[in-house]
Amino acid sequence: MAGPERGSTYEAYNMNKLSPGSLRPQGSISRDSTLLDEYHDDAESSAGLKKGAGFNDTRTTLHDPYSPIGDDASSRYSRPDRGFAGDSPKSRSYTQDASLIGNAADMGRRPHFRDPDDPEYTGMPTAPLDRQTDEKRPWAKFAASGKYPIEQRIENKKRGIGRQRYPFVVWTLTAIMVAVFIYELVVNARAQGTPISFKPVVNPMLGPSEYALINLGARFPPCMKSVQGLSTTTQIPCLNDTANPPDRLCSVEDVCGFGGFHDQTPNQWFRFITPIFLHAGIIHILLNMLAQMTASAQIEREMGSGSFLILYMAAGIFGNVLGANFALVGAPSTGASGAIMGTIAVSFIDLFAHWKYHYRPVRRLVAMLVELVITVAIGYIPYVDNFAHLGGLLIGFLLGMTFYPIISTTTKHRSIAWALRIAAIPLVVVLFVVLIRNFYTSDPYAACPGCRYLSCIPTSSNNHCQGTGFSYANSTT
Repeated sequence: MAGPERGSTYEAYNMNKLSPGSLRPQGSISRDSTLLDEYHDDAESSAGLKKGAGFNDTRTTLHDPYSPIGDDASSRYSRPDRGFAGDSPKSRSYTQDASLIGNAADMGRRPHFRDPDDPEYTGMPTAPLDRQTDEKRPWAKFAASGKYPIEQRIENKKRGIGRQRYPFVVWTLTAIMVAVFIYELVVNARAQGTPISFKPVVNPMLGPSEYALINLGARFPPCMKSVQGLSTTTQIPCLNDTANPPDRLCSVEDVCGFGGFHDQTPNQWFRFITPIFLHAGIIHILLNMLAQMTASAQIEREMGSGSFLILYMAAGIFGNVLGANFALVGAPSTGASGAIMGTIAVSFIDLFAHWKYHYRPVRRLVAMLVELVITVAIGYIPYVDNFAHLGGLLIGFLLGMTFYPIISTTTKHRSIAWALRIAAIPLVVVLFVVLIRNFYTSDPYAACPGCRYLSCIPTSSNNHCQGTGFSYANSTT
């Protein structure tokens, strides 16, 4: 194969590309260079291309797709004073392949697609101008994720993509709860000699004794207000008691801990909050953290961390408020179940509001209902409360309609969504105020005498859900 002729565009290109020290005299083409030329000739012939047919040597015209393309780059390959490809008369003779190469060059200069790394890239058709304007309004961003066009939001919903990639709040809460549970086991081990309570009764959740849970912040109304039958001086088993019947008794105030009461009046209102971070045992925390790291984490990705945290804490607190009103006052309660049920409620909102965007929605609905039944059954186990589940579910529905980014494709759908949002917040405030006021009355049970059976199975051990429900060993009050 003969070397390139002096003065050809190919030699002109190489004269510009190679350093002076690497240039060779005319006619001194090495064997390696000859083989390289033959390789390129074979590649061109297999593609149906010829040198000079609107296309010079592939080594002279093709470029790295990731290299910058602009005026400087394009001029570097088209300036006539340098004799580059495309300037010689031979290179201007077009063939059928010339249009393909021209189009490819045009795509390089004027891209027909957006870079996915571009922060403004959406990957979806551009929404109409009026819709873009509406979506950019502050209230649209607040309630309906107006940051993206409706088409992309629908596609993201189908693919399970939310507002953010990582559920930072869920991870943080989970780490805190695991650390707190380890501390619970340490406290019980110091008091009774074992991290899990086996005496005088076995904790069915495989965790600390109920007295340790009360001391650590479980919801226990006698620590929060004056309760008839469980005054501050009533003697109950101490944390370190393992006898049956108990032989080490302490006052309610001593067991409640946290420095006792102010003026002998139970006032530990923070027990509406602290139970969220406590768990009754290993089984309890494993079930809750599994639900939290899956269902709750996905809700945070879709809602965003700020809205999720508000909903999560409100659902957990309201669950404890509802339980303090209608559950047995002598039955301590712990767990993040109420808060998690708030996020489960949002999953129901998502399913019904975006039914046609979900894969096999009927199957998903059946699975969620089965999980709900299992949760209710768990609510009858000691130290767990169905009222916390119910309260969290209720607040989850109300705040979920407010904060969850519902996709509204019609004016009617959008109007209904906004009507529910407007009604939800005042209703949440009313529920909190009414139930907290009812709790601090002398007899909150009077509002719903039969409600206690929602979290209590009548047996002889709990006096058939009558009285305070507080029991130790073979004694019940």
